Amino acid sequence: MTAAMYLPTFFVRQKFAMMTNRYEIVAANPDGSNGRLMGLAEQKKMALKEQVTFFSDESKTRPVFAFKARKVMDLNSGYDITDEGGRQIGFFRKDFGASLLRSTFHVEGPGYAGTGQERNQWVALLRRFSDFDFLPIHFDYVDPEGRPLLGVERRATLRDSYTVHVPDPRVDFRVAAAVAVAMDALMSR
Repeated sequence: MTAAMYLPTFFVRQKFAMMTNRYEIVAANPDGSNGRLMGLAEQKKMALKEQVTFFSDESKTRPVFAFKARKVMDLNSGYDITDEGGRQIGFFRKDFGASLLRSTFHVEGPGYAGTGQERNQWVALLRRFSDFDFLPIHFDYVDPEGRPLLGVERRATLRDSYTVHVPDPRVDFRVAAAVAVAMDALMSR
């Protein structure tokens, strides 16, 4: 089964903004170059209940999907991913216990579930116990049988920039984009 909005590779780039975290989501062309803009995400800093809305373009007049915390200030509650009509299309949560030494997330969608963890334990530890916030970070999400669902790779840059690979066609682009943006927004916690 292929997801309603399947995209095998795309890029997530953080944009500079004073009071919000902004992200640009761009499809990857077959040659690896930038394709079309798939959405802009915006997260208000210091919001009481975590929510990120993805818009169709710079005008921010049409929200196309979002993720929102189930509870206020409950670190293990999780986040619902919804389409533009508000229907749930996925779910993810950070596993705070497992994330003490290596960031770990769980993701679910129609017909699949999996866990993603930082690939390199040494980079994970260095990130936690130093001020090196520009280190490359690689996450591999796999299902319970070990088959890859998606991969998120951050390059070593000052402004966060990610390449997201989605080898499993069941994983909707919107779910993968929400997880990639959430990882950036939640990893420092």
